[in-house]
Amino acid sequence: MDRFLIVCPLVFLAGFVDSIAGGGGLISFPAYMFAGVPVHVTMGTSKLSAFPGAITAAARFAKGGYIRWRFALSCAAAAFGGSIIGAGIALQVDEGIIKSLMLVVLPVVAFYVLRNKGGEEEKRKEELPPGQMYAAGMAASFLIGMYDGFYGPGTGTFLILVFSNVVRLGLKEAAGAAKVVNLCADIGALGTFFAGGKVDYRLGIAAALFCIVGSYIGAGLVVKNGHRIVRPVVIVVLLLLFVKIGLEQ
Repeated sequence: MDRFLIVCPLVFLAGFVDSIAGGGGLISFPAYMFAGVPVHVTMGTSKLSAFPGAITAAARFAKGGYIRWRFALSCAAAAFGGSIIGAGIALQVDEGIIKSLMLVVLPVVAFYVLRNKGGEEEKRKEELPPGQMYAAGMAASFLIGMYDGFYGPGTGTFLILVFSNVVRLGLKEAAGAAKVVNLCADIGALGTFFAGGKVDYRLGIAAALFCIVGSYIGAGLVVKNGHRIVRPVVIVVLLLLFVKIGLEQ
């Protein structure tokens, strides 16, 4: 029961801030660590709790007509394969090593997520030729999919950065493709952790419900400069996580 009391409120908060300005994964992932959930189970269960939000986000962009389906599905297939490999590698790595890596990886991820302010559509650059577009998009999606399977937080931000700056899609189309790719990467990773017996279903489903409520409430608010709300929350959560991991190490 203690795990539910720690994880569910924090995942609610993650869904709330993610719907406002992104960065929810930097809260939901540490939530399981605070509750004492084993690292590999954290990886699998966090995918389960984030699943409804990923579906909702992808559906929202699809309804708005911002998804180039051929490109998005091609990249999604690459990310799906990459996430299976990444999750498979994670299952073979000792938990102590993964915790040590968190002290390096999560601050870097937080930096890129928090500095990505979104905002107005930038001046449109000329897109890459179709062949180069698919090659660059699929290669990047495969690598980012591996990261999603191994860790996960910040995956959507990295995909948007690649699709907008390298592939040169507009920001809305880049975000739409990123939602589809991220969803498929999560499916691949979740399936791998499921096969490895590293998913706590009761905790994951309960947390998913809290995430949905948090996302719904956050999406219903009109918040200007949302990153001003998200940044301090993420920083505090990560600092607490680093202290916890440091004491354990």
